[in-house]
Amino acid sequence: MFKNVLLTLTTVGLMTLSAAGVTYKISLLDNSVIAGKQVKAGDYKVELKDNNTAVLVHGKQQIEVPAKAETNPTKYATTELQYDNNNDLQEVRIGGTNTKIVFGASGANANGME
Repeated sequence: MFKNVLLTLTTVGLMTLSAAGVTYKISLLDNSVIAGKQVKAGDYKVELKDNNTAVLVHGKQQIEVPAKAETNPTKYATTELQYDNNNDLQEVRIGGTNTKIVFGASGANANGME
């Protein structure tokens, strides 16, 4: 009886942890800058946390950057990466979903004029 209760609690705990963040896979073909942090080219897992932080995982390396998820009315056909002129990754549109991840400080306007 105790083992069944323990197994049930463990299963519920794992389900809660897996639902805590959404994970996507992306490939960066070139070295990039994401929210001011240098990121090498390669395959990454991107986990969204609390809709204001993204954790990029590449092997044992983890990079935490400010990000937010936005929802598009229609699904994106392919995964697309949007860069600015300085090779800063601005957003990722996740193919097969209607999710877009926007990198940078939430609520900040990076296009201010001097």
